[in-house]
Amino acid sequence: MKIIFDLELHSKYARAVSKDMVPEHMALWASKKGIDVIGTGDITHPAWMKELKEKLEPANEGLFRLKGAKGKTANVRFLLQGEISCIYSKNGKVRRVHQLIYAPSFEVIDKINNQLSWIGNLNADGRPMLGLDSKKLLQILLDASPDAHLIPAHAWTPWFGIFGSKSGFDSLNECFDELTDRVFAIETGLSSDPPMNWRIPFLDGKSIVSGSDAHSLPKIGREATVVDVPELSYGNIFEAIKSRDPKRFLFTIEFFTEEGKYHIDGHRDQSHSQMPEETKKAGGKCKACGRAVTVGVMSRVGQLADPARPDGFRHPEAIPFKKLVPLQEIISEAEGVGVGTKTVRTIYNDLVEEIGSEFSALLDASRDQIKDACGNVKVAEAVMRMRQGKLYIEPGYDGEFGKIKIFEEGEKIDEVQSSLF
Repeated sequence: MKIIFDLELHSKYARAVSKDMVPEHMALWASKKGIDVIGTGDITHPAWMKELKEKLEPANEGLFRLKGAKGKTANVRFLLQGEISCIYSKNGKVRRVHQLIYAPSFEVIDKINNQLSWIGNLNADGRPMLGLDSKKLLQILLDASPDAHLIPAHAWTPWFGIFGSKSGFDSLNECFDELTDRVFAIETGLSSDPPMNWRIPFLDGKSIVSGSDAHSLPKIGREATVVDVPELSYGNIFEAIKSRDPKRFLFTIEFFTEEGKYHIDGHRDQSHSQMPEETKKAGGKCKACGRAVTVGVMSRVGQLADPARPDGFRHPEAIPFKKLVPLQEIISEAEGVGVGTKTVRTIYNDLVEEIGSEFSALLDASRDQIKDACGNVKVAEAVMRMRQGKLYIEPGYDGEFGKIKIFEEGEKIDEVQSSLF
């Protein structure tokens, strides 16, 4: 049974998150996307926990469904998930690290939250900031249940990744000490992909997973993890991920890394970006203003990579991955209008309704199926080009997302159409 799992989301109780991120809407959008299991987000927040307990009911082992759900939303499962911002000092440096946490039941979460409530204010934010060592957080989870898990979130982002340039560590051991073996995976984040992580020797033996980190409904599923399980359950999903067996852990769905907002170096306030080799030549300085540059993911991976594993290195035990551009962004580019416009919403809804889901359109549908579903040949061509990686992306930096271009400036619809026949 193939399962698409979005393992990192947030609720309306987290900062800078849409108020529409509630169970009913999350289930609806998961069904539109073609996602089978989504994280609940924010399981440490008391008000969100109360809402989840009221609106969800047990389904498969360790998984939940929306009470009273009908149609496709009735097939969506929720997995109890949250994120902690651990801020603490270790080895003479202040660390700011985001950690994803997972639990198999509300009872286990209650045990975890009872311990965390003594450390900080869980009501302040869906992703609480706690003065808590990452290793101590992992120990709290394991004490609550051997089936509770921790996965470092967006591992390479400068400010809050476990390996981030601003406050991260240079290895997993440095962060977790004797508990390192209990950390079986890291999450790539939008600005890194599996090949970048394959260059890091200390990640050998760890699974590389992906989740959307969605703060709004349309962002659900922009990255995801795909597994094959004999029966749908919390335990089977994580056992498949741990296995690193390509027959069980099928692939991850990734952003094009250049679109991530911390891919290369730069300064947002200077509207300036630069490649790692330029930063190195400039002694770590920004060429625009002379200050220390915000070092992006590409540079940071290069700092920790094995020189014997250059760009393009493929790990012999690598799990496959597929790079996608979200469907609404593709439609926006094809039509030359904003992502949030009525035009994009109409074409998107037509495609999803006719083809079945966004992932079916992006991964499987033929050019003709897409064209017939939405009556738009340019959207069909854009999806084909995306699958082939025929894109131009201006890389993101210092909190600015990269900019995607699929069509050349001035390329006409009739020119695209004539190229198809």
